Amino acid sequence: MTSPSWHEAHWQRLQSRLAREALPHALLLCGPAGLGKRAFLRRFVRGLLCERPREGEACGQCRTCLLLDAGTHPDFVTISYGLRKDGVQRKEIVVEQIRELSARLAMASQFGGWQVVVIDPADAMNTAAANALLKTLEEPSPQTLLLLVADAPWRLPQTIRSRCQRIEFQLPRPAEAMAWLAAQDVTDPAAALQAAGGNPGLAQAWAEQGALARRQAVRKDLAALAAGRAEPMEVARRWLDAEPEQCLWFAAQAAVDEARARATGGATPLGSQLDAEALADWFAVANRTRDALRGPLRGDLLLLELLAGWH
Repeated sequence: MTSPSWHEAHWQRLQSRLAREALPHALLLCGPAGLGKRAFLRRFVRGLLCERPREGEACGQCRTCLLLDAGTHPDFVTISYGLRKDGVQRKEIVVEQIRELSARLAMASQFGGWQVVVIDPADAMNTAAANALLKTLEEPSPQTLLLLVADAPWRLPQTIRSRCQRIEFQLPRPAEAMAWLAAQDVTDPAAALQAAGGNPGLAQAWAEQGALARRQAVRKDLAALAAGRAEPMEVARRWLDAEPEQCLWFAAQAAVDEARARATGGATPLGSQLDAEALADWFAVANRTRDALRGPLRGDLLLLELLAGWH
């Protein structure tokens, strides 16, 4: 698949540094989910390790390319969520994983070239793991490249961020995003892009998943709550059974629409009785609730508290 146009500047910059043998030892690829950071990373790593690259692109046929395809390249390591002793997947990257990585990087490259490490999601490292990674970042081995991927880079300690060269993926211009969505045969790209807040990758995924219908359902639920035709617990259960984080994204959008209508003095689309300040507060709480759903707290209680505030 052709790479998105908003990747091109980052790609050319990295290829230029590679040609000058000035590639940094650590890169932080960050930005909202849906902009293709991981596809960009795979493309770059394949070209970096390929035995016969052409303009940075992997040949797809050499020994290195075949080993990468098989997931058995000895000089390519990926660190992600591991398993606990009871076989349950962890929700964070722990210090033992980073210590094992450091021990591995202390050994020479088996193919005599680059050793490449991907930590994804890097923002899932706990404090001990991040501290352990600092030594590797401060004393990198020759021809070792660390690639950290983060949708929420602000969760990383400043000490980690400051030791990586940042490659930040930002939302493309609307016309650029619309052209890309049209090329992907997305139905009603304008509505999908609006729902995804201008993020073309999310717009494509959500259009395929029927998320536009969910967006309308969320807005109907909020209108019913504002009019007293629905109970917060009933709505909370319905959102929890669907895609709660996505529902909260659409709910936060709805609060913004209500605030804009309130600012112009017109009727609010969903009939909310909250004033502008209360809508701003509710928007902030909705976003915090979306983050909190990834933690140990009960999702139904988190949603109930939020929706009671709208009601």
